[in-house]
Amino acid sequence: MVKAIRMHETGGPEVLRWEEYDPGEPGQGEVLVRHEAVGMNFIDVYHRTGLYPMPLPGSPGLEGAGTVEGIGEGVTELLVGDRVAYAAIPPGAYAEARIIPAHRLVKLPESIPARQAAGMMLRGMTASYLLQSTYPVKAGETILIHAAAGGVGLIACQWAKHLGATVIGTAGSPEKAELARANGCEYPILYEDEDFVSRVNEITQGAGVDVVYDSVGQTTFMKSLDCLRPMGMLVAFGQSSGAIPPFDPGILGAKGSLFLTRPSLMTYTAKREDLLTHAKNLFEVVEKGVVKIEIGQTYPLAEAAQAHRDLEDRKTTGSTIMIP
Repeated sequence: MVKAIRMHETGGPEVLRWEEYDPGEPGQGEVLVRHEAVGMNFIDVYHRTGLYPMPLPGSPGLEGAGTVEGIGEGVTELLVGDRVAYAAIPPGAYAEARIIPAHRLVKLPESIPARQAAGMMLRGMTASYLLQSTYPVKAGETILIHAAAGGVGLIACQWAKHLGATVIGTAGSPEKAELARANGCEYPILYEDEDFVSRVNEITQGAGVDVVYDSVGQTTFMKSLDCLRPMGMLVAFGQSSGAIPPFDPGILGAKGSLFLTRPSLMTYTAKREDLLTHAKNLFEVVEKGVVKIEIGQTYPLAEAAQAHRDLEDRKTTGSTIMIP
């Protein structure tokens, strides 16, 4: 038996319980992974609260890194002892060990430690598809990234700067603003102290930005539209402040023939070849030092409830990992 954080019902952080459980044996196309580290992401909160339903009882968590301990029939790409990482459904990462479909795993380069991998796979591959697939950022463009000091934000700021973009970002405190600046955000905006629409308009001399990457949702959505140039794109890839309410799509036309998309990492990595491409892109920029992974917090996995409280209270910066 191993231990895991288990949920028997949805609710607050208190529903996350440290319990013994049996991960079972890997079946056809499956692998048993022993975790060295587990990543924590805001989607874990959505699973915990029931906003995004998951089978119960079960363990949340979509990101981890460790070593292959067992292989089921039909698995050909992996061997026992391989170092692997993932950011994928189904949930179950909050455990000392777990079963996962082999096709969702990628081998880790020797130069990338497991703890670093656990703090970068979901956020890093999210940054990869956002910047290179959803809206391919080009040199000379100006972009706005909300939550610039968050896990995705810090990676995306560095990566976008490397691509030659001018990066504007929002942050909730002077400390977070400076962290974003140190990671490639040329123009950090304290959204609680100044109107970010007015500041973006000032920075771009009224032109607007080419794209807004918005993981905040409800509180920023309408203002994000006002930051865009004509025919610009709003990429709404999260909703940490709450769900975006229904709105009239005619607003997009009235504000300049704007584009709106609600992408997800799971769609952009559903095909094995796309998963490997985005993982390869991420590994390359990390190995070259173009993107540095900020592990802002480390918790024992048994203290996942406290980690969730800190995340929801906006006390975290960069990536958060938990150690079994």
